[in-house]
Amino acid sequence: MNMIRLQQAIPLSILTTCIAAWAQTNTPIVLSQPKVYAIDQTPPNKSPNGTESRSLLRGTLTTGESVAAHESTQPVGAAPVALHPIHHSELIVVRDGEVMFDHDGTSEKAGPGDVIYVPLGTIHRLRNVGTVPAKYVVVAIGGDIKK
Repeated sequence: MNMIRLQQAIPLSILTTCIAAWAQTNTPIVLSQPKVYAIDQTPPNKSPNGTESRSLLRGTLTTGESVAAHESTQPVGAAPVALHPIHHSELIVVRDGEVMFDHDGTSEKAGPGDVIYVPLGTIHRLRNVGTVPAKYVVVAIGGDIKK
């Protein structure tokens, strides 16, 4: 199983606040200084299926890895995105609700505090299978992030 329970390790609000920054250009910035960025200052992008996404972070760490992060909210009953491959690695932190992580012909359920690891090249998607909107933060690392 690719999930770890984080409920006691790191409060999710702190994790979300720590990654809540966004470069306003397509050119990644070097993330070298500590700083707190407010998530509520990032405007949401709405998809036709009702999903909202807030781009939080895009840049390069001082150790050389490119990184990007976004928070998504998937309404109850929303049609999920199609299965898709990724050309980077992802950590997905579920904040609220329950999602089904479909990947490689299998499905795993994840809820608040769970972390989903998605390796480079994995064909996957998340589906809201709960009774409330599902909120999760995606942290993408390496690969095609610089593009």
